[in-house]
Amino acid sequence: MKLYYSPGACSLSPHIALREAGLNFELVQVDLATKKTASGQNYLEINPAGYVPCLQLDDGRTLTEGPAILQYVADQVPGKLLAPANGSFERYHLQQWLNFISTELHKSFSPLFNPAASEDWKNAVRQTIAARLGVVATRFEDAPYLLGDSLSVADIYLFVVLGWAAYVNLDLSPWPALQAFMGRVGGREAVQAALRAEGLIKG
Repeated sequence: MKLYYSPGACSLSPHIALREAGLNFELVQVDLATKKTASGQNYLEINPAGYVPCLQLDDGRTLTEGPAILQYVADQVPGKLLAPANGSFERYHLQQWLNFISTELHKSFSPLFNPAASEDWKNAVRQTIAARLGVVATRFEDAPYLLGDSLSVADIYLFVVLGWAAYVNLDLSPWPALQAFMGRVGGREAVQAALRAEGLIKG
């Protein structure tokens, strides 16, 4: 398989998931400005939408959208328990969190990375994100992970999105539970390996 990615972007979540799953894959870096891969290939021929992530399977088929890729990866190795079984209520709970992270958190960060966005807009966005983070933080009052006692692909996605806070002047200190969560996930071997591979940490 090939994972098309951009360092530190949301593609980091399937990257981590692939490493947690122990699957074989190749990383292909994409320049999102030029829509070219590191080898000069036109990325739009692979994903016409032009953004990452995109997972290309061994047979050439492609899958886009982070939550879909995360679930696909998890389902390749059910024994790793990265996602509950299809059809179970717990699986819908996973999808609930993936949707929440995608729509209420991930997309809310977009204006904070946009140089054309006004400071008033960015401040309003930070307030919206803060309210959403409060919802997430309460989940960790009685469980270390979103679905309970074990890591799921939803936790991986949340880790990546929360990691952007450091780049957009969003302080997580009001939510010690979120900081503790970041420490739990960030210390995992697969997470560290993915961060090193994307040049986000040294070592």
